[in-house]
Amino acid sequence: MTAILGISAFYHDSAAALVVDGRIVAAAQEERFTRKKHDHHFPQRALEYCLDQAGLSASQLDYVGFYDKPVLKFERLLETYVAYAPRGYRSFMKAMPLWLREKLHIPRALSKGLGGAYTRKFIFTEHHESHAASAFFPSPFEEAAVLTLDGVGEWATASVGVGRGNELSLVQEMHFPHSIGLLYSAFTYFTGFRVNSGEYKLMGLAPYGEPRFAQLMLDKLLDLKPDGSLRMDMRYFNYCHGLTMTSSKMDKLFGGPPRKPEAPITQREMDIAASIQQVTEEIMLRCARHAHEVTGQRNLCLAGGVALNCVGNGRIARESPFDQIWIQPAAGDAGGALGTALFIWHQLLGNERRVGHSDSQTGSLLGPRFDLDEIRRFLDAQGASYHVYGDDRQLCRRVAELLNQEKVVGWMQGRMEFGPRALGSRSILGDPRSSRMQSVMNLKIKFRESFRPFAPSVLKEHAQEYFGLGQGTESPYMLVVAPVVEAKRAKTNGSSAMGLDKLKVVRSEVPAITHVDYSARVQTVDGERHGRYYRLLKEFYSQSGCPVLINTSFNVRGEPIVCTPEDAYRCFLATNMDVLVLEDVVLLKDEQAAAPKHEVDQYLSQFSLD
Repeated sequence: MTAILGISAFYHDSAAALVVDGRIVAAAQEERFTRKKHDHHFPQRALEYCLDQAGLSASQLDYVGFYDKPVLKFERLLETYVAYAPRGYRSFMKAMPLWLREKLHIPRALSKGLGGAYTRKFIFTEHHESHAASAFFPSPFEEAAVLTLDGVGEWATASVGVGRGNELSLVQEMHFPHSIGLLYSAFTYFTGFRVNSGEYKLMGLAPYGEPRFAQLMLDKLLDLKPDGSLRMDMRYFNYCHGLTMTSSKMDKLFGGPPRKPEAPITQREMDIAASIQQVTEEIMLRCARHAHEVTGQRNLCLAGGVALNCVGNGRIARESPFDQIWIQPAAGDAGGALGTALFIWHQLLGNERRVGHSDSQTGSLLGPRFDLDEIRRFLDAQGASYHVYGDDRQLCRRVAELLNQEKVVGWMQGRMEFGPRALGSRSILGDPRSSRMQSVMNLKIKFRESFRPFAPSVLKEHAQEYFGLGQGTESPYMLVVAPVVEAKRAKTNGSSAMGLDKLKVVRSEVPAITHVDYSARVQTVDGERHGRYYRLLKEFYSQSGCPVLINTSFNVRGEPIVCTPEDAYRCFLATNMDVLVLEDVVLLKDEQAAAPKHEVDQYLSQFSLD
């Protein structure tokens, strides 16, 4: 037996992943255990979970890998500060203590985290090698082009490579400070959202605006080449030497300073979001076409934080020359932990890679699960009132009935997802046919911005009836945006609504998951990957004639997705959720008279706004 542990840490979304004899046994982000969103600290609890899941101790590990090379990263940091000196002095002085105390001593931190029980050498893979490995090795392709698009690793910000069998090689790179990821993050900052967290909000805001700044961005901010590489005019950006992402020159270009966090969103922010999204999609498409030209491959694997831009992914799926694409579900830094472990197993140890009819990510259900006895003990201790359904069919029938009555259901089943998306194991579910459900779930359950769209889960066999995914395209990890098909759209009589008023227009048979531009971030659900969630959708379809459900992550704004029954129960009580399902147990809110009161404000105050 060969056991390999991969670690990513110290920037954002720390994680651990365990691969045993080439099989992905466990993977989890630290935030799910510490309850601190995007937790960057050493993933102690995620590591302990991975070892516990495999029944191993640290001394039984054969290899431990870290997802990037800190010395190379430090070299980039120093060279950048020297290049901009003396302007970067404040930023330099802020960064150095953490580097000198922690980031330059990764082996010491790893050894300490493993309790000193692991005595072999640590292996460091390059950041984009880790991303590329996380994309190609679990994919269902024997051969594929590999494209990584990210903020920055050591020096690389994007790479093109090719994977064949058990080997992966990166053939081209783009280097810091020129970066599609940092470009997008700069506008995340400029529109008042949190960098490394609010990028998906910027993407969700884009359809409310007009891309009137797109050409200005291309003219002033970057020189975009036909192959997707770019050179940014760094006079507009501040991240090399300052404490902000953009400079005063950017303020002048867009007629004012960045929006302050939580300030009202104006048409300017909506138009900026639409513009940078359009520019980003163009860069992604050019990169994909270039990767096709360079590698000559029919299939494409994607990873890196930019690969979470589902709108861009959807355009690559529909418009690039590739036959099929596969995207690592944990495409950001968390996935680097898995990538480095797989890189060691296949690339460094030369072990065979067997490709099946599906990927080897097993639905990305790689986190902890909790059995019925644990759940009942917890609920009994809380004095909760609940119903136990011993029969799977009865459970799904009852939950489908509740969904059909427009109840909002917290759904916790099986192993927790690895990656930022809830895929039917830690989800809040609702009826997408309801015209009021989008605002109810945003404002009374998720407590988040009203403009945010909800995603649909759809039975795989019915996906083409509702969404323009392209023939044969599936989206099991909710990483592709596709248009709602014309046949399901409602007549809007040429509505002229602008900005957030667009939300008031009913646009389809499933209005709660139809964004204002008729798009949807689709999850296709199949029986092999999704088990009970698939059966629930089948039952809902049987009762309602609709094979679609709203699927949003089981959390409130700023909170990591729930991990344990305790997390789920607290969230259930503190929100206006109607029903909670924990494995075979169903709780109804109106039967919880004896439950402790959870004040919403008090509950929300535990989590920093994202």
